Amino acid sequence: MNQHEAHASPWWERFHFQLNHVLVDDTDLSYFGAIYELKYAHPCFYQSTPYPPRYVIAFRGTLITNFTGYQDMKLNMRCVFAKLYESLRFRKAFEAVWNTVITVGPANVWIAGHSLGASIAMLVGKNMAKSRYHLETYLFNPPFISVLPIEQMIKNETLKDGVRIAGSFMTAGIATAMNIHRDDTEEDLFTLLSEWTPYVYVNPSDPICSEFIGYFQHREKMDEMGVGKYERIATQYSFGSLVSGAIGRDIEPLHIVPTAYLTVNISSSEDLRRAHGIVQWWQPHYEWQAKLYKFKSL
Repeated sequence: MNQHEAHASPWWERFHFQLNHVLVDDTDLSYFGAIYELKYAHPCFYQSTPYPPRYVIAFRGTLITNFTGYQDMKLNMRCVFAKLYESLRFRKAFEAVWNTVITVGPANVWIAGHSLGASIAMLVGKNMAKSRYHLETYLFNPPFISVLPIEQMIKNETLKDGVRIAGSFMTAGIATAMNIHRDDTEEDLFTLLSEWTPYVYVNPSDPICSEFIGYFQHREKMDEMGVGKYERIATQYSFGSLVSGAIGRDIEPLHIVPTAYLTVNISSSEDLRRAHGIVQWWQPHYEWQAKLYKFKSL
């Protein structure tokens, strides 16, 4: 694949956008993102919300080619170990988004990504939200890093619920015992992040992202059982973040978001390539279910 083929063909022109700038990874010189600028929007678009953005910044997923594969897989491993924030690609992505937001305002900028690109977009969105810039964000098949992929490994719903409940009480207990959990909401970044609502698109047949389904559904079940206060602690941590906290390192789980508008593709997928592919999200014959999940701080 050459550089001209590494990004999508000009489909964006049908939506009145133009390619403003491409983002290049300084390590392998591949295109990993693009900034699209709105050329024209019909006045009727501004009669309802959300208004069309002036800029859309999008990040691609993993490309397994001789040109891009090695660097992309290295970044995937950074996602696993919550080290993506240290990469040059993330820093360049954040700089591009930050500069655009400062220039035109957060209401005029949307960000999006698929797979690895969704991880980058999620991390960018989180960091912008910490500065109280809540960007419209679209995450397609974002990786959910889990030691135990419950959604894929356990099919019995009762057993699945039991494992999740036990895990929540254990996680909340460990976090409390280690004094990781903060009660001061002014200092609680998780509560601060809950004001940001990304749109998350997942497929239950995709082991890379399907754990988001159980993660959000379990939070609701814990509330219904009357033990939501324990889940509000547990939901903020992953196994990795607890281990890092035990050795004095503060690592924020990349994949955990307090609030999200979750869309699930409930149509059957023939294989992993289709379940994880970006194409499913623009094909109209698929069946989707969507629901807003909001974090309750109290």
